[in-house]
Amino acid sequence: MSVFLRRLSEHVDPGVHVVLALDNAGWHVARALNVPANITLFPLPSYSPELNPIERLWCWLKEHYLSNRIYADYDALLDAGSKAWNRLTPEWLQSICRTAWLERIN
Repeated sequence: MSVFLRRLSEHVDPGVHVVLALDNAGWHVARALNVPANITLFPLPSYSPELNPIERLWCWLKEHYLSNRIYADYDALLDAGSKAWNRLTPEWLQSICRTAWLERIN
């Protein structure tokens, strides 16, 4: 997670601050986690998947690309998941993951 946060921090334009909504997975709240200065972690309450924008995305991907299909094996499922993920555009991500409680503040 520290590597992800560092790489995310490096790809953010100067002067931009990222607020990252997270569930309470162990690696999201580890004490040894190194959080760059331009990122703030925003932990969601426990047992509240309805507040987590990524849960909306997983649901959408399953509904549109992955459900009601038979996969020959793990590799076929992985391939289908990769193809579904790669069909997403920034506009689709914003549309699917938009929540009323989490809006950009200028």
